[in-house]
Amino acid sequence: MVMKNLIHRLPSSHELARHQETSLFWQQCQRCYTFQPIYQVSGRLLAIELLTAVTHPLAPEKRLSPETYFDAMTIKQRLAIVQEQLELLLQWSPFFHQHQLVASVNIDGPSLIAIQQHAAIRTLIAQLPWVRFELTEHHALPQEEMVAQMPELGPLWLDDFGSGMANFSALTELRYDYIKLSRELFMLLRASDEGRSLFSMLLSLINRYCNGVIVEGVETEEEWRQVQASPAMAAQGYFFSRPLPFSQLETLVLSLP
Repeated sequence: MVMKNLIHRLPSSHELARHQETSLFWQQCQRCYTFQPIYQVSGRLLAIELLTAVTHPLAPEKRLSPETYFDAMTIKQRLAIVQEQLELLLQWSPFFHQHQLVASVNIDGPSLIAIQQHAAIRTLIAQLPWVRFELTEHHALPQEEMVAQMPELGPLWLDDFGSGMANFSALTELRYDYIKLSRELFMLLRASDEGRSLFSMLLSLINRYCNGVIVEGVETEEEWRQVQASPAMAAQGYFFSRPLPFSQLETLVLSLP
């Protein structure tokens, strides 16, 4: 009976073939790195976020979801991508040093934990004190004790607060440098008078758990003015710039008018 049930639960050849085809599809995808600037409410450039654009050779003009792409990768493959990203940023080290800027790199909890056993990445991180890892997968956050064993990681950021698992429970698990407020929550709070009143109160509360809040997805001047009048520390979004190729990094506006 046990064997019968086990056989019953095994995937069919059609399911296996479909899984292999899906896996092969993502393995064939190509990556291109861009960045988006993050500006303090004073208008000064604070940082850039490294972004990953994903395409498939069969439809190179169509952008695919980076989240879905990384979900399809193994931890080993994700770490290879992180290493690739850090090696790219290392080429721009003089720029970040000269202007005292920071670069954030997205990473999920399991991959961050796996870095502990990855000597090459840890060596790279030690050469990039201006890089910040931005946690994106919040149901598997590393513990404070584990992070303390990797001092070269530096301060951590929390991505997309108010989206998915990035809620108040995440605030108490680690001490973050900056916390990013998701555009979804920002738009929800802007939708009513009550929400707009709660916006500043919420940011004041989050500020107790970090060194500053970055509001994501700012797309209009009105939204930018609201952020400037709030306890937020900085903002990011299409109002300032769409994702740019790294060839334009040195021409980036360092201070907004």
